[in-house]
Amino acid sequence: MALSTIAALVANPMAMFEMAVVCEVFGLDRTDDGVPPFTFITCGEVAGEPVPTTSGGHYTPSHQWQDAIDADLVVIPAGGIRDEYPTELLDVIREAHRRGATILSICTGAFVLGETGLLDGKCAVTHWRYAEQFARRFPRTRVSMDVLFIDEGSIITGAGTAAGIDACLHLVRRELGSAVATRIARRMVVPPQRDGGQRQYVETPIPVTECESMQPVLAHIADNLDTQHTVPDLARLAMMSERTFARRFVAETGTTPHRWIVQQRVLRARELLEQTDLPVEKVAAHSGFGSASLLRTHFQSVVGTSPQRYRREFAAH
Repeated sequence: MALSTIAALVANPMAMFEMAVVCEVFGLDRTDDGVPPFTFITCGEVAGEPVPTTSGGHYTPSHQWQDAIDADLVVIPAGGIRDEYPTELLDVIREAHRRGATILSICTGAFVLGETGLLDGKCAVTHWRYAEQFARRFPRTRVSMDVLFIDEGSIITGAGTAAGIDACLHLVRRELGSAVATRIARRMVVPPQRDGGQRQYVETPIPVTECESMQPVLAHIADNLDTQHTVPDLARLAMMSERTFARRFVAETGTTPHRWIVQQRVLRARELLEQTDLPVEKVAAHSGFGSASLLRTHFQSVVGTSPQRYRREFAAH
């Protein structure tokens, strides 16, 4: 699909954070950094009429819902869960999808998407707090709470709040390549957690740490993925005991040092597979796995497919 025109739908009430995520990814001009230009519009029931937000205040859309029909991407940010949604809103989403648009919901935006029927027979994710309610309301949709987003091709659902960042960056990566997604992520100061383009590739991205003492360690690992790292060495770098380091690492990243390093090496391998013609053996060496067989084992475990198949599907050329 093309990814040029993006329309974010505004319904009553609207969640400001999730809308802000969409605006941040698609609404800012980053052409000076090599990001292609986007035409970004916000669409409400009435253009120019303020819509209440869930956090107080109002948000004023620039366009009306109908203007979203011809967009390449239609985003449904979070909002209040309602028993019924406007028929016009649901019809616009269905028609945009019929014309070839990708539909992306964030958090409770999945409830709006579910009402269109477009999630019937598919797997979807929403905020964990509303997962059971969603499953009861839409029994023909399989609900997963194991991931931050799910890509069903023309339908993408993102879990609560900041998971919308992962879902949006994933879509950018899928359509425009990892280099563009990385540039946007760098400007947003978030990790470019770019999970694959099909459902079997979806995983839970590792959260960025907020611990200042861990940042030098993570940066050191990322800059030296092709070398071996031990917990004692990393603990010394962090100026902690091994026990404290291991406990703090898990608390701040949500995973163990070993798994974090494997994830980063797989991410490096994915970039090399996408952007270069290096043989798999060279990709393994540059990403720190040492051998092609070890790369294949970890790649299959993390991404859900082989390096060769991944290259066939996602290589830039």
